[in-house]
Order: sequence, then structure tokens, then C-alpha cells
Amino acid sequence: MNDVTVAIMAGGKSSRMGTDKSFVLFQGRPLIEVVLERVAGLGAETLLVTNNPPAYAHLGLPMFSDVLPDNGPLGGIYTAVLRAAHPYVLVVACDMPWLNPALLRYQLDLRHTADIVVPRWEKFPEPLHAVYSKACLPAIEANLEAQMLKITSFFGRVQVRFVNREEIEKVDEDGRSFANLNTPDELQSAQKKTED
Repeated sequence: MNDVTVAIMAGGKSSRMGTDKSFVLFQGRPLIEVVLERVAGLGAETLLVTNNPPAYAHLGLPMFSDVLPDNGPLGGIYTAVLRAAHPYVLVVACDMPWLNPALLRYQLDLRHTADIVVPRWEKFPEPLHAVYSKACLPAIEANLEAQMLKITSFFGRVQVRFVNREEIEKVDEDGRSFANLNTPDELQSAQKKTED
């Protein structure tokens, strides 16, 4: 899709994992490589938002550190949308090994209908599995300036298209796409599920 940038958020502290989540092994490969494989071909550009660019240099991708540091995931989304070369940005987290390309394509197909296309699973939006347009930048910037850092806190000021459970279940019946790995126990459990 030639008007889409894929942005992988790899800027978290990984404090619960105890090591950089991007490089923990999942199915024998670094998690970041699994995520990159899942999003391959979905955009004209793929970039990383990370505060540790040297660790990712071997991937050969454009990398950006947070434009406004210490603002959590909202600051990372802002950086991704601001730095993206294209008007629509598919934002995903680096710790989601079961990203479903069919669901991501479905969201991207809806990108012209709203400023944000975000799945809603278990009643909650999944903002690190969403498509953002550059039209979101003023609202995100205002929230960052006001230190309102909850990602969804700016949703009321932009047009949002929620992808509801019924739509999601057509391609991902158990919502596995949204599972992320934050702790060694979650990683071990995920490895077991994959082996079963």
C-alpha cells in the first residue's frame, strides 16, 4: 500500500521482561524478526521507533527516537506518525508475535474512512494495533503538551473507526492478534501454545 508506513514500537523499557523484549527468542527467532515478518508487504515503508537505535542497526530500517521523550506509548505514536513518509501509519508493538496480516489488511482497507482505525476487543481499544492518519497529529500533540498520556484520551477529538469483535472474529476468532508478551512467564506460556 503506497500511502502507508508501518511503524513498530520498540521503545519501551521492558522492565517486566527483564531484557529487551524485541530480542527475546520466540520460536527460535528474535521477536522483532517475527513481527517484521508479520507486517511484511503491508506498507511502502517500515520504520522503528526506539530509544536504542544501535541495537537495531542490523535490521537496516529507518529508526527514530521519541521526539518528545518520556511520554510513554503516546509519545512513540506521535513520533511514528510525525516521522512517517506517508499519510497513514500502521502502528504495532514489537511484542505481538501473533499479529494477523489479514486483520491488519482489513484495518488498512478502512484507512480512508477515519483518522484512526482501531480494533476493539473485550470492550477495550487496541491502540498499539491501529492505523493513524497524519490528521491525528494536532490532537496527539495537544495531549502531550497537557501531559494527558493515556493513548485513547485524544480519540474524542478525531474521527475513529472501531473494528468490532464481530469483524475481528472473521479472521481471528480468539483475538490472538492482540496478545503481547511482557514477562518471562508470558513468553514461556506463548512458546508452549505454539508447540501444542
